[in-house]
Amino acid sequence: MKVRRLFFGMFGLMLLALAGILFIPRSYDVPVFIEREGTQYWNLSTGSVIGYTQIASKSIDPKTPILYLHGGPGGRISDAVIEALAPLSELGHSLYFYDQVGSGHSNRLQSIEDYSVERHTQDLAEIIDKIGAKKVILIGHSWGTMLAAHYVQQHPDKVERMILEGPGPILPINKSLVHALPPDSLGLVNPEFTNEEGNRKAYNLRARFILKWANRFHSKWASDQEVDAFFTYLNGELNKSTSCKSSEAAIYPGGSGYYAHIMTVQSFNEVEEGREVLSKSSLPVLVLRGQCDNQKWGFTQEYIHLFPHSQLRIIENAGHDLIAGNREQYIQWMEDFLREAQDSASLSN
Repeated sequence: MKVRRLFFGMFGLMLLALAGILFIPRSYDVPVFIEREGTQYWNLSTGSVIGYTQIASKSIDPKTPILYLHGGPGGRISDAVIEALAPLSELGHSLYFYDQVGSGHSNRLQSIEDYSVERHTQDLAEIIDKIGAKKVILIGHSWGTMLAAHYVQQHPDKVERMILEGPGPILPINKSLVHALPPDSLGLVNPEFTNEEGNRKAYNLRARFILKWANRFHSKWASDQEVDAFFTYLNGELNKSTSCKSSEAAIYPGGSGYYAHIMTVQSFNEVEEGREVLSKSSLPVLVLRGQCDNQKWGFTQEYIHLFPHSQLRIIENAGHDLIAGNREQYIQWMEDFLREAQDSASLSN
């Protein structure tokens, strides 16, 4: 009898512990999201409310506007990005930095199954229409490069040129590229810290359950506030792999969107093949990669091989976060690429 009571007592404690994990929200000591002063909003027909920051052209002869597509999915525009790219307005470009739906200043969706690659692409298409430009220049970082490439497949006539930094894989993902090795001549090295280490440290049982529930049932087990705080904590750990040395990684700001992240990633497999469109593109493309970027080399290589008019530049002493690593070289390559476009336009006139 004593053994039986002990067994049922332990079983009851286990059930209580499991109930606590599943039903009691967790909190995380992470930076809180602070609305950026001067933020404006687009209300899109898709139902997305998009927060953005604009820096107007400093030229009396405005050039093609630039849209910056942040990483993630579920990332957000950081003040560091705006500060670093603001000088491009001196070249005559108006700059638009927007948080994709489900993150940052933009609204969270009630139905998380609405987060997808196609939804982000539709939002981007409508934003470009709202800007009113015949063409735009896209700068994409990480997941933003994937979104840019997918948009170009559908709207090849709306983009003048692209800058792709720390490229993620072209969709649908060619998984065989994971094993591709870079040529020794590029001098690429691995970062000190890995994403695997960050995931192991950050994920707890409740977070894993929330992830599994969302992927399986396409619904929220926990509030946006809780999961977004977890995502900030997770990204704080993953951010250690975005610099050559983990000690050099910037503090990750609050405001990222976890449901936007996991559901958009789940939709990667739903994207239709469109590489043939890219291979026929005359679009000038600048690919920027940090010397110790944590993204697989094969993904970068595919952009170079696929776009006929692409060029690769390696940013020395920088990881996936090019701004924190080597801002001067990062901006210099961008400015040279944009001036190249202006010089070509002058010659044609």
